[in-house]
Amino acid sequence: MKKSGILNRHLAGALAELGHGDGVLVCDAGMPIPDGPRVVDLAFRAGVPSFAEVLDGLLAELVVEAATAAQELRDANPQASSLLEGHFPGLRLVSHERLKELSAGARLIVRTGEARPYANVLLRCGVFF
Repeated sequence: MKKSGILNRHLAGALAELGHGDGVLVCDAGMPIPDGPRVVDLAFRAGVPSFAEVLDGLLAELVVEAATAAQELRDANPQASSLLEGHFPGLRLVSHERLKELSAGARLIVRTGEARPYANVLLRCGVFF
């Protein structure tokens, strides 16, 4: 058994399969999940695991070259907005409806137990070299 890093076998395997340019949607428990992308549902109960915990864990494993979130985030969830803007200075903001459309093109969706609105981000994978 692994003793560090991501222990969830479904998530660890899905991350290992990602390549340059692939999309990963990290979302709250209320985000509609489109048909098509692989889904790893980590939600245990409301707030567990949190969006911040999952995002931090993923960022330890992934190279991210771009991030997109809903513009509604700034007013509806300032805490998540600050978190994302801290991690991604070039954070692209689109309407929530557009983010839902873009999420259909993601290769992987990671659902958290977050129960606050708009705690969602679409990450575009980069390369480590």
